[in-house]
Amino acid sequence: MPILRRAALAAPALLTLAQAMPADAQTPAPASQQAPGFYRFKVGGWMITTVHDGFFRRPLEGFVRNASIEEVRAVAAESFLPPDQLTITFTLTFAQKGDVLAVFDTGNGVTAAGATNGRAIANMAAAGIDPTKVTHVIFSHFHGDHVNGLLNAEGGRAFPNAEIIVPTPEWAWWTDTTNETRSPEGQRGQFANVPRRFAPYQGRVRQIAADAEVLPGITALPAPGHTPGHTIYRVSDGADQLVFLADITNRPEIMTRRPEWQIVFDFDGNQAAATRRRVLDMVATDRIRVTGYHFPFPANGYVARQGQGFVFVPAEWSSAV
Repeated sequence: MPILRRAALAAPALLTLAQAMPADAQTPAPASQQAPGFYRFKVGGWMITTVHDGFFRRPLEGFVRNASIEEVRAVAAESFLPPDQLTITFTLTFAQKGDVLAVFDTGNGVTAAGATNGRAIANMAAAGIDPTKVTHVIFSHFHGDHVNGLLNAEGGRAFPNAEIIVPTPEWAWWTDTTNETRSPEGQRGQFANVPRRFAPYQGRVRQIAADAEVLPGITALPAPGHTPGHTIYRVSDGADQLVFLADITNRPEIMTRRPEWQIVFDFDGNQAAATRRRVLDMVATDRIRVTGYHFPFPANGYVARQGQGFVFVPAEWSSAV
């Protein structure tokens, strides 16, 4: 059969197929949009899913409090970061095993139209994660970019069936208004924000000690300094383990290389720096896989020693889980 005749016979069938396809499947995504932001890997029997919540940008100057901007620019340049601004990313870590579907922190939640953050719910949907099926929301600390996602657009529970797990030291600090004048001025807004975010979950909040077993296979590890009760979490199954580093570092390209640096978001800079070095030394020594809240997506990999500091080594990307 001549090629042209075969093409002519195939054309009606192709047209019928195209008409049957959804409109969004027929039209390529706009060039300004990325594919959905989620990534999966296993830790023993745990299915780990990292979900991107977007980003925001701030000036690089003023980000580090105890180093000159020239020093900060030099370290940023080692990782090809720009000299004038810093892109701060947000990533939620989900852990699923058996009947447990837990998420560490909740992201920025509902944001203004056109914002570059607040993308977690859409990316959860793309990943097949139903907020009504989340059994536990586990918090590292109460900064707004970690707790604002507790509420949906109507101001109700974004995770309607979840138990909310909070570190007791963090809860004690931000729910006691007498601590307000003893907090950095830029963080005092949390004393109003925290009650508002947690109010719809009254009766569902469980406080835990900073070193408690949260759930079978999930253990809290105290990591104060970034906030008074900042807590990280170990997820384990037999010999396999992962540590969710939360905000031990912000961008690791800067903060792992110079763990002694103190950033503008740290509550107690000296304590944060000491905790940072201790935790990075632990995960580097034990070669533990990590996820980080502000790490470049998909926000998972390892920490290795480098000189007087450390370096983040992204895990190999795989198309198979």
